Amino acid sequence: MERMTENAALSLLRRGDEAGLQWMMQQYASYVGAIVRGIAGGRLPRQDVEEIVADVFMALWRNRTKPMEGKTKSYLASIARSRALNGLRRLGQEQPLDYDDLELAAEGPEGELLIQEGKRRVRELLNAMGPSDREIFLRHYYLHETASAIGERLGMTPEAVRQRLKRGRDHLRRQLEKGEAL
Repeated sequence: MERMTENAALSLLRRGDEAGLQWMMQQYASYVGAIVRGIAGGRLPRQDVEEIVADVFMALWRNRTKPMEGKTKSYLASIARSRALNGLRRLGQEQPLDYDDLELAAEGPEGELLIQEGKRRVRELLNAMGPSDREIFLRHYYLHETASAIGERLGMTPEAVRQRLKRGRDHLRRQLEKGEAL
């Protein structure tokens, strides 16, 4: 395949040209595989990891108009993370609660600095929550578990989980608003 840029590949992809998808797969298959393997931590068989990587690129094909120029890598990472977590859930595997690598978009060095500061501030606020509130918040917003699933895991009603999520959101919002601007 001739030398192609990401923007040219995105353009082909958006027009439904499989050459764009092939380029993306050549460029990013190893990256996507590393993300899936990192999340799976050896808990998924090699075939499942390969299937998830293929699913990520099929999702890219089906949603080919969504990735923005310069954001393809983070778009694929987001899909890979979600698919890997779904794979672990299907097997009943637990994913450790870790929020250090939340993916946010940044524009230039200043934007990246603001994102890093925002992550630090949110980590502080999450760490200040009580353990059960923090677990509910992380399970819902990071692991994308439903209120029903969280309630079942923690012996609570889904409504109680939703109320605690609302209180947690309100608390975080108030703390972020009265702290430095992010």
